Amino acid sequence: MQAQDQELEPFARIGPEEAKRLIDSGAVRVVDVREPAEYERDHIAQATLLPLGQLLQKPGALTQDGVIFICEVGQRSAVACEFAASVGLEQLYNLEGGMQAWRQHGYPVEK
Repeated sequence: MQAQDQELEPFARIGPEEAKRLIDSGAVRVVDVREPAEYERDHIAQATLLPLGQLLQKPGALTQDGVIFICEVGQRSAVACEFAASVGLEQLYNLEGGMQAWRQHGYPVEK
C-alpha cells in the first residue's frame, strides 16, 4: 500500500503545549478517559471524567465536536478519538503522552 492510499487518522495528535492553548482558549471540551481512581489522583481542572469502557458502551455521551481526549499515556485516548470519529464527531484531539506529558511540562492539575 502506498502512502497516499493510507487513510489519515480522523483526529489530531497534539502535545501538551497545544492542548493547554486549546483548553485556555475555551475552544474544546476536555474528556478524561482514565478510570475514577486515576482521575481522583490528579486531572486537568476542566476535564470531565468519562472512562473509556463507559464511553464505548454509551456513544450518546458524546454530543459535540471539539474534544481533547486525555488518558495516562495517550493510548486509551487515541481509542476514544477513533470511537468519537466513528459516531460522526469532528475536531478531535489526542493528548500525546497523556497526563504524564502534561505533568512533565509542569502544567496545573487538580486532586
